[in-house]
Amino acid sequence: NPRYVDLEKCTACGDCRSVCPRLSIDKYNANLTFTRAIRIDFPQAVPTAYYIDKETCLNLNHETCTLCINICGPKAIDFSQQPEIKEIEVGTILLAPGFGPVPQSALKKYGYGKYEDVMTSIEMERLMCVSGPTQGHIIRPSDFKPPKRIAYIQCVGSRDITCNRLYCSCVCCMYAVKQASVIKEHEPDAEFTFFYIDIRTQNKGFDAAFKNIVDKYGFRIIKAKPGEVKKMGDKLALSYIDESGEIKRELFDMIVLSVGLSPPEDAENISKVFGIKLNEFGFAKTSYFNPIETSKPGIYVIGAFQGPKDIPESVMQASAGAASASEILKEGRFSSYVVKEYPPENEELMSGEPRIGVFVCHCGINIAGVINVKEVVEYAGTLPKVVHAEDIVYTCSQDSLEHIKKKIKELKLNRVIVAACTPRTHEPLFQSTLREAGLNPALFEMANIRDHCSWVHYDNPKKATEKAKDLVRMAVFKSQKLIPLESQQVKVIPSALVIGGGVGGLTAALSVAEQGYQVYLVEKEKELGGNLRKIKFLITGENPKEFLNELINKVEKHEKIKIYKEAQIEEITGFIGNFTTTIKTQNGILEKVEHGVIIIATGGKEYRPSKYPLDGEKVITQLEFEEKLFKGLDKEVKRIVMIQCAGSRGEELTYCSKICCIEALKNALKIKEINPSIDVYILYQDLRAYGFYEKYYLTAREKGVKFIR
Repeated sequence: NPRYVDLEKCTACGDCRSVCPRLSIDKYNANLTFTRAIRIDFPQAVPTAYYIDKETCLNLNHETCTLCINICGPKAIDFSQQPEIKEIEVGTILLAPGFGPVPQSALKKYGYGKYEDVMTSIEMERLMCVSGPTQGHIIRPSDFKPPKRIAYIQCVGSRDITCNRLYCSCVCCMYAVKQASVIKEHEPDAEFTFFYIDIRTQNKGFDAAFKNIVDKYGFRIIKAKPGEVKKMGDKLALSYIDESGEIKRELFDMIVLSVGLSPPEDAENISKVFGIKLNEFGFAKTSYFNPIETSKPGIYVIGAFQGPKDIPESVMQASAGAASASEILKEGRFSSYVVKEYPPENEELMSGEPRIGVFVCHCGINIAGVINVKEVVEYAGTLPKVVHAEDIVYTCSQDSLEHIKKKIKELKLNRVIVAACTPRTHEPLFQSTLREAGLNPALFEMANIRDHCSWVHYDNPKKATEKAKDLVRMAVFKSQKLIPLESQQVKVIPSALVIGGGVGGLTAALSVAEQGYQVYLVEKEKELGGNLRKIKFLITGENPKEFLNELINKVEKHEKIKIYKEAQIEEITGFIGNFTTTIKTQNGILEKVEHGVIIIATGGKEYRPSKYPLDGEKVITQLEFEEKLFKGLDKEVKRIVMIQCAGSRGEELTYCSKICCIEALKNALKIKEINPSIDVYILYQDLRAYGFYEKYYLTAREKGVKFIR
């Protein structure tokens, strides 16, 4: 589709936007403000170039307007552009269209669209953002005043039979408390109440984060599904039934609806175009054992279109998708790629006296919410050899990188310091920016004022600001000693060591081998398969034994996989791309292998809590019980109780183990299948049937399984 702006000519100066007379609703900012017909939606947009919205542009809607044409110096405006159809030959396809909005019916029952101060969590996310419509200030739309009492209603458009959303969206509980904690930084006097069905913060580190945030700020957590919202004066009255069955009503200044994730709006069209199947909820249908594999070979799905999930899981699926694509494309590897061209390094500039530029990042409110960024910039400007210091909202955005390059050339900077977040992820980005400006990347230095400062000293802004100054000062003096360095290429050994022969290790080993690389697979036991060997059946109905046998067969027969059973790792030496590992084989012989990468897939083990008298008969673990179910239940068994979080989410283990609730549901349903008359009780804190597992929770209740909190 045409942008009506020439990407080669546009410099993103913004002159066109300044004269555009046409206002339009800003969809990127959740319709909370207005934008112009010609625009860049957000600072991090790639490419950083303007485009014209054909729906609102006067010129494109048969009205006379040439203001943007007249003011554009590079002559980038081109209304003659037409839609083009391009054919691209590819070997595989990865679908990542994201998620769609929840049905309006799920929102309207809480007064959304009727009362201004009822907003969705998507809208709140934009309101919180420093680049959003209010520059991060939290205000009520009705009177533009800061709200004092805020309610979050969970599971809006999730776990809701009335709008065909019989699944958990997985992300809402965590993002709700995250938003509240950010708002609390802006408005320390604000009070928060969360209305929930189950707290589902099952992912790694989430339980601890949730508890820490709630305890730190004193948030109220109420187990209830609110009924209705009414306007009472300038307040919102929210009615609900608490756990005792009592009807209550509370007044709030603002209500935020924690909306779930729906399939993308064009999911049906995507399904038809690519010939893939959708599941009962409208998401891409995938197999249980390979959740990125669609019904059509060679087409993979990643992210929320596969099913509701958060950022970490989406990133993991992206890696899996890339690996799967690499397996298919291995024969064409390196046949079509582009080497980035850089200008020659400016030797004269680099050899002169240090001329240092310091750029301090707000990082939204990650940094600026704690540290006085302006004060740090002023201080940096007083340091020796610093000829330029400024603050930038998002230093890593494309337009900011272009700005840094421009300043390097304008001011003849030969040292650049960015005070921002972590060099682990962003240092290569800024080093590349220096290289594009004609400087050696070794002349870049980074001060980590987020991880080392604002995050760890969030409760003491004054001292955090002083520490940020110290970090910047150290970076400035260090940069004066920096010299240009030549990069060298180090040969990478094209093989991998996989430690662990469970389903994770087997899958990883097979994928690496299918990509054309040698694999050394080390397993300490006599047999491959790990814990999956103990699993007799799955809640979804698939046969784990058949899958495992097929997987092991593929691994054992693969010419590029060498397997060491009953083996131990004795020693690992080397560095990235070049490792040497000593393996003690089953007959005691020490064997050395060389490899470029290591994949650790040692798995986990069933926890056996000390507070319960496990005897293998009457008091047993779910894994032991599954074995009994498989062999046949004793006919005398009439009543079974399952205790959830036995060790997890407590003093012994503080995290959620993520699989226990699903195992309980699986075994409970199997009991009811074998003998419906057996009473089954599940004692739980929060029933975490996340994602599409929610339907099994509903089925268990229908079958008579009793859940006691």
